[in-house]
Amino acid sequence: MPPLVLALLLLAGLSEAAGRILPLVARRPEVSPPVVAGLLLTGTAVESAVVALWPLTAYTLAELLPGAVASGAAPGWTAGQVAPMLLGAVIAFPLLGPALHLMLLTGVGAGLVGPVADASGVGGWAAAACVAAAGVGLAAAVEAVRRLVGRIGTPRTRTRTRTRRRTA
Repeated sequence: MPPLVLALLLLAGLSEAAGRILPLVARRPEVSPPVVAGLLLTGTAVESAVVALWPLTAYTLAELLPGAVASGAAPGWTAGQVAPMLLGAVIAFPLLGPALHLMLLTGVGAGLVGPVADASGVGGWAAAACVAAAGVGLAAAVEAVRRLVGRIGTPRTRTRTRTRRRTA
């Protein structure tokens, strides 16, 4: 992987992580800067890994299809394909952010269809389905882990109240 693509992947992960952390910081101003920095670094690593694995996962799914002809070389990112992912922080916008983020991911995923189809030998629609399934699968896995970590790392807010019966 060229150094430029690697740098763009890291910046795309940072943008995505910043877009996810910004609403948290806005709702909870008491969060300390070291905690925010730790979340940002962890989020950057996770989001960068997810973006980097997207073409490989789509190619792997395409190879499982009956009409696939493996060429031996999995498609990877080019600088032009990954550059739009730098706008991942758009998810932080209230109300409109998730829709804009979905449009961004759809556009980037559409750019992956051609390389996946060429590398695996499947048709365009099958490659598009593999790219979509890979994107949704990776996103679901990360969201499940994110929720699990959030549940484990958050102290319980329920307080137990004891009721006493007074006998007169």
